[in-house]
Amino acid sequence: MRDAFHDDLSSITDDLVEMTRMTGAAIERATRALLDADQHLAESVIAADDDLDEMRRAVDNLVVDLLARQQPVATDLRSVITAMQMASDIERMGDLARHIAKVARRRHPEHAIPDELREVITSMMEAAVHLAKSTGTAISTRDVNAAMTIEGADDAMDALHRRIFGHLLDDTWKHGTEAAVDITLVSRYYERFGDHAVSVANRIIYLVTGRY
Repeated sequence: MRDAFHDDLSSITDDLVEMTRMTGAAIERATRALLDADQHLAESVIAADDDLDEMRRAVDNLVVDLLARQQPVATDLRSVITAMQMASDIERMGDLARHIAKVARRRHPEHAIPDELREVITSMMEAAVHLAKSTGTAISTRDVNAAMTIEGADDAMDALHRRIFGHLLDDTWKHGTEAAVDITLVSRYYERFGDHAVSVANRIIYLVTGRY
């Protein structure tokens, strides 16, 4: 029974890591759709989010099954409950990638991102992909030090978010209100993507140490 329990925990961990890989791919593809005004790519990102949702449901179902069959306590209980919480955060990261793709779809055939902001948005995408990859590594290894670096990486995302607002508030802004609203939303989606990665990192730290 114990071997089966730990096999199931290992399977859950593998699913969580795969979910982080999927979110990293989704945020990268959504950004490409945004920058290139690629409607087909945007649609594919939106459709693929269903796969991530299904994986989250599978993790939740396995967690409930483990709770019912194994009635874990102490560290084992912490592992199971934390896994469900992490799955929720990672699934939300995928939702944010979908939101970015929806902005690209809504503005098609126009480009949602003005030329002067393309570099910042690209940097936000790169930061998000890095956060997704780092989160997957921390989940896989349960490395507290690796988890702690995620918050520092998120600081870089926050700085990029502030740069966006610097452009929007500048007197030279010439792209109108609609573009400003879209860019504000997009920037917020990237920033929240990073926040959810930090939330997962904090749960890993709690899982290993018992302390937030």
